[in-house]
Order: sequence, then structure tokens, then C-alpha cells
Amino acid sequence: MRQSHLVALLIPASLAFATPIAAQVVQKPLAIIVPFAPGASADGIARLVGNDLAAHLARNVVIENKAGAGGTLGLELLAKAMPDGDTLAIGAPGALLIAPNLPGATFQPLRALMPVAKLIDIPLVVVANPVTGPKSIAEMLARAKRDPNGLSYGSTGVNSGQHLAMELLKKVTGANLVHVPYRGSTPAVTDVLGGQIPVACVDLTSALPFIRAGRLIALGVPSDTRTSTAPDIPTIAEAGVPGYASAPGFLGLFAPAGTPEPTIKRLTHAVAAYLKTPDAHAKVTGLAAEVAYLDDVAFAQLLAAQSARWKDLIAGLPPAK
Repeated sequence: MRQSHLVALLIPASLAFATPIAAQVVQKPLAIIVPFAPGASADGIARLVGNDLAAHLARNVVIENKAGAGGTLGLELLAKAMPDGDTLAIGAPGALLIAPNLPGATFQPLRALMPVAKLIDIPLVVVANPVTGPKSIAEMLARAKRDPNGLSYGSTGVNSGQHLAMELLKKVTGANLVHVPYRGSTPAVTDVLGGQIPVACVDLTSALPFIRAGRLIALGVPSDTRTSTAPDIPTIAEAGVPGYASAPGFLGLFAPAGTPEPTIKRLTHAVAAYLKTPDAHAKVTGLAAEVAYLDDVAFAQLLAAQSARWKDLIAGLPPAK
């Protein structure tokens, strides 16, 4: 009788301790897919935001680099994930706005994914090897026209924003620029440094330390204005191609379609709170980028407008090689 009474007292107590432990065991880490190789702006911003979300949400966050197809592969993986807020991904203009508007495109990320927040604006830059590469945009175009085999350039992958920037330049100038795709800016920069290719269009994050060290020459930025991060680098229009400007670079955070709206709101509010801090601004500046937060609604509107714009812009481009 006394023993059964003791058991009756212990059972509720043991359940009270078991419930929180079980909850901790079943909670999996929040995964952020980065659709490019480690070391560039997408990887950097994912780790900054991931670290803050880990603290804000009191859970582990893991970064998964899934490079391929100009940033599309990682977004396709996200689209197949459970829409529970436990898997997110970084997205860039090439995979979001360019690839879906090309002939034969089957993956439509603006339908398969939900925007969480726009994070940063990231400048692009055309760089050259100081020994084997051209010293200016004019020299690059002249070499590409003069050589029967053209002039090779690297990018972050087929149909990426970097690839489109160079294909637009090729279209408006008639220069024979030959595409060599990579799995992100970092491997493309590595091959320019090593002399394997003379030129590449990459994000400024990967290239700026080598530009400052004199190991790369910055030929121009493909945007319509100079970047405040490196204002001494001319635009390609200023460097000899009047009127030229390509797609702006940015990075955003996404969830699978069907993710509950309260989950999206919780995530975008957490990101907003972090990106307002001086720490975030300092670290984003360290990535050669600028904080450019938009919430889920405003970001969705921007993506829809930009998709329509670039659908018109890329009409008539030659097939990707």
C-alpha cells in the first residue's frame, strides 16, 4: 500500500521532467541552404543571419552549401522541403528572375517558394588577371573581337546574374565573350588569380580583397551607378559602353511554398531586428555589400516587378552556353 502510494507520487513528477526533454530531442536544427560555394556573399550573409536566428529562436542553425545551376539547385531542394519553417534558403536574381524566364524553363521559384525577406544588395564586378587579362573594358572587348576564339570569362554559373551581365555586354557590343561557368564567385576568382581564365564577372565580396591587394584588376561594375563600397571602380557605361546596365545584385531569404504565414512573419521580424543593428551593418559592409531589408510582402512585390522587367530584357539573348 505504501509502495503503490510512492509510485503514484513519482509518476507525475517523472512525466513533468520528461516532456521538456522529449521536446528538445525532436526539435531539429533550422537549415539554411546556400546555393553557391562557400566564401562569397551568399555564404557570408547566411552565416550572419543564421547566427542571429540561432540566438533569437533558441535553436541550432546549420548552413548547407548546395552549389549548382547558377544558384537554382539549392532553391529546387528548398522547394521539396517540408513547409514548416525548418528549412530556408538564400536566393539570388539569376535563379529567381533570369533562369525562370528563359525558354524551356521548368522550375518557377516565385511559385514554388515564399519570400521571407530581402537581405542585402550585392554589387557585381568584372575583374581581370593583371598579367594575362585585359587592363580595361575597352581592351577586353577589343581582344574578344580580334581573337578568332574570342575571350573566355568566368561567372557564377549558367543563367546567373553575373552570366547575364556579360551576355548583355556581348549582345550590345558584338564582342565574342565565351562563357566558362563556375559553382560560385569564389572558384571563378580562384581561376582568374591562377591565370586559368583572364576575366570573370563575380560578386564584389569575393573579389575586393584581391583588387585592393593588386592581384586583380577591377574593369567595371555592370550596374547603372558606382557602388559606395568601392566608388573608384567605374561603371561599364563609364568605361566605354554608354547606356549599358545589367540586373542589380541582391540576396534574399526564402521558405517553401505553403509555409504558414505566422512562421514567415516570425522569421521576417527576427531578420529585420538583426539587420537594424550596428553589428549587422558593420558585418555586411565587411562583405562589400549593403543592408537592403524588405519584409515578405514588399519583397514579393519587388520580385514580381523585376521578373516582368527581366523577362522583357532577356528576350533575344543568344542561347546559354
